[in-house]
Amino acid sequence: MRHVRAASAVTLALAITAAATGCGGGTTGTGSNESPKTLTYWASNQGPSIEADKEILTPELKKFEKETGITVKLEVVPWADLLNRILAATASGQGPDVLNIGNSWSASLQATGALLPWDDKSFDEIGGRDRFVDSAVASAGKEGEPPAAVPLYSLAYALYYNKKMFAEAGIEKPPATWDELVAAGQKISKGDKWGLGAEGGNLSNNIHQVFALGQQHGADFFDQDGKATFTSDGAVAAVKQYVDFMAKDKIIAPGNAEYAQNQSLTDFAKGKTAMVLWQAAASTFAAQGMKPDEWGTAPVPVPSGAPGTGKQVNSMVAGINIAVFKNSKNLDGAKKFVKFMTGDAQQKHLNKTYGAIPPVKAAQADAAFGAPDLKVLRDTLATSAAPLPQVPNESQFETAVGTAVKELWADAAAGRPVTEESVRARLEKAQQTMQQ
Repeated sequence: MRHVRAASAVTLALAITAAATGCGGGTTGTGSNESPKTLTYWASNQGPSIEADKEILTPELKKFEKETGITVKLEVVPWADLLNRILAATASGQGPDVLNIGNSWSASLQATGALLPWDDKSFDEIGGRDRFVDSAVASAGKEGEPPAAVPLYSLAYALYYNKKMFAEAGIEKPPATWDELVAAGQKISKGDKWGLGAEGGNLSNNIHQVFALGQQHGADFFDQDGKATFTSDGAVAAVKQYVDFMAKDKIIAPGNAEYAQNQSLTDFAKGKTAMVLWQAAASTFAAQGMKPDEWGTAPVPVPSGAPGTGKQVNSMVAGINIAVFKNSKNLDGAKKFVKFMTGDAQQKHLNKTYGAIPPVKAAQADAAFGAPDLKVLRDTLATSAAPLPQVPNESQFETAVGTAVKELWADAAAGRPVTEESVRARLEKAQQTMQQ
């Protein structure tokens, strides 16, 4: 899951501007190899906890050290902090050698000039660009420019549902449409049980959900020139539909308005919530004591018909990329590390462990990725997912609109009316913030 702290858009804009105008790491030099025996790696929190990620990654980093003699200093950074940490590093020039980034941030971070561009020569050093799935590479930077990073884990959203709670409510199959989801949620939402979970305080998750709904309402949030169109009828309808799951339909608990650290997954695992919209939740459910046969996976619902047919987008193209700071003191070692992490063996192992889909073609073909839950993710990526806008101010978009949605969640939780007018007003404020 991609989590972004509620930093102000002004802070993001200043950080990006500073880096792009010559203050950022990588914009004032081309790196070096002054520290050939060490690397610092900022890994994103992919598993159920920071400690779990350390346990997963440390043995793999030892393999790399044995192969190359290069020691990797690992720091697993929570998603709530990662984007701000990266922006601060691009502005100050003081960052790691290698880092994970959410693929939706690629164009924003590319604009800083702080990251190593992956041109054909650099891709050849890690086995060639054609090893990777095209859609994954397309989500690594602005079209027409060398990518700012290399795909590491590919993801899409799915609907996870609790089989026992469905059976107890007499629901025979997972919902395929939003009307079916609301109807199922209302059957379940009684007492301390709720139909659907959300992370209302998580700006990035807010964006991911309303973007997919926006696609279903014919809204892109930006026009062809990259100008914000947050107040279009489709964008307003998408945001209102999402918040109405709490405000109108009453299938999300009011407390979810403040969730930002995967609490909705904990509620799901404890049988408090019957459904969640998530990217790769299997490892978290297992860590919280759920058995694989206790939950099921289905495509995210669509307005009507069946998910994955026609042009019914039901997920953003999610994923994690691995990038290198241009001013790394061990550029050669950093590239070797990227090659190691994107090698076939590592791709199979790490993506299987995290419940993700390998962006490397050879690894993706492995039978391990034919499991029912992973097949849903793989098919969604292939048939019904769309990339978030690859615009330089995408991270500001996440903050501005994500905050607007967060504020609307707070209104819903407090019992204040969530109307088309109030939604439009919040989005108008977000659009003005982007234009400052």
